Amino acid sequence: MPLRPVARLLREARALLAAADCEQPALDARLLLQEAAGLSHGDIAAEPERRIEAAAINIFESFIARRQRHEPVSRILGQREFYGRQFRVTSDVLDPRPDTETLIEAALALKHPPARILDLGTGSGAIIVTLLAELPGATGLATDLSPAALEVARGNAEALGVALRLAFAEGPWWAPVTGRFDLIVSNPPYIPTTVISGLSPDVRDFDPHLALDGGADGLDAYRRIAAGAASHLNPGGRVLVEIGAGQALDVEALFQSHNFIHDSNHSDLGGHVRCLVFHPG
Repeated sequence: MPLRPVARLLREARALLAAADCEQPALDARLLLQEAAGLSHGDIAAEPERRIEAAAINIFESFIARRQRHEPVSRILGQREFYGRQFRVTSDVLDPRPDTETLIEAALALKHPPARILDLGTGSGAIIVTLLAELPGATGLATDLSPAALEVARGNAEALGVALRLAFAEGPWWAPVTGRFDLIVSNPPYIPTTVISGLSPDVRDFDPHLALDGGADGLDAYRRIAAGAASHLNPGGRVLVEIGAGQALDVEALFQSHNFIHDSNHSDLGGHVRCLVFHPG
């Protein structure tokens, strides 16, 4: 296989990804080439005629073929940036998304920084690991139904230097939880079951359905969280949950039915209410 320059490789890859209806073909192609060839963004910008070795081209083309099938770039690379840190992701965990950073911002804006944090359904650990990294005096507990997800979260905690302040427990929702917390956070499954088949293939075919399926109306997890939260909160504690578009009023009503008071809403960059904050009444 002849050597080919960076500019040509990117041009050909962009065309393939655009034809496959990938949303960001130029960005995806660049990120995948950087990984395959061991280049930085600066290298690519400065040397568009730089010739790439055959072995790297083979890797790059295999990456592009995977992306054409709508496998997310983060899953191809095995990592995702979240709140300025790199998290390992696998097929066992939800791919952390920028919208979830709204929950991080809401937690960090609380008047009283939490000393003890619970993350229900932690997945990759992106939420709890980020909060512990941002709050060096805090400790936490991360739970998940999936032992494979907990292994990913544990690895991310170790890689990002918070493992000594974070415990893990396997089980559904409140079953493995003991003790009380100043802050309870969760990004639970909230997609109605019948909607999942119509999701983007990037999500439908690669995120674990366990982390997507919120039951018939998308609210099953919120019912479980609201029912048990008060018995695990310290005085003055808060519950923060991520929600899907259009779910704010329904989730507020669920928590209010368990004597919680709605503190505030927090919107993502698209203007959708993405995080709700509650405290016990």
